[in-house]
Amino acid sequence: MTDEQPAGESGLFIYGIVPSDVEPTPDAEGVGTPPGEITAIRHGDLAALVSEVGLEEPMGRPADLTAYQTLLDGTVVVAPVLPVRFGTVVTGPDAVADLLEAHHDRFAAALDEFEDRVQYTVHGRFEEAELISEILAADAGAAALADQVRGRSEVESREQRIRLGEMISQAVELRREAENRELIEALTPYVVANSPRQPSSELDAMNVAFLVGTDDEEEFVRAVEDFAEQRRDLIRMRLLGPLAPYDFVSAHQLVE
Repeated sequence: MTDEQPAGESGLFIYGIVPSDVEPTPDAEGVGTPPGEITAIRHGDLAALVSEVGLEEPMGRPADLTAYQTLLDGTVVVAPVLPVRFGTVVTGPDAVADLLEAHHDRFAAALDEFEDRVQYTVHGRFEEAELISEILAADAGAAALADQVRGRSEVESREQRIRLGEMISQAVELRREAENRELIEALTPYVVANSPRQPSSELDAMNVAFLVGTDDEEEFVRAVEDFAEQRRDLIRMRLLGPLAPYDFVSAHQLVE
């Protein structure tokens, strides 16, 4: 929802929806240059975290996305928050109040659903040399092709290299699917929901967001550590969180 304004005017960038008793910390900084001051616009049981931005100012710089995520991830530690799509700008306080009024009950129900729940994202990347070694050890055909191209120029072994690349790519995809399934299975006892994500690299081993109850965070983290330890020679794993529930609010269609 972006309202067009004449050049030189400002609007309000909306970060997320929170309960009405949430107060932004004095040092919270928003998007833009210089960073905008974070304020809360309240209506009923809800509040929207916002900051003023110039409508001519470009959005989407890395610093802007970092400011957006830092505010929301810091907020979710103390209160439920519904992230609003990055880049959502409206004309002013009245437009924010209208948004909160129009969707008050739906937003309030969503906040209740996310009370005491945070997102963690588990991302893993294969160690390329180890992975290819495993693939060749398991597939005699791929191993034979690898022998055929070894020591030969790319030009004279082009056909074999293409076939080998296709075989390795298919094997990586199957292994990725298996790793994602096993990760979800291992962590299901400690989570409320999961949301598989698209791989960000051809060497991605897993990329899954999990919604975790705050009472289960310690057990969840231990389970991730155990899973990572079992694969430490093959996969470099990272655990990101606690985060705002970015991958779980889309069902509520906060702002289109």
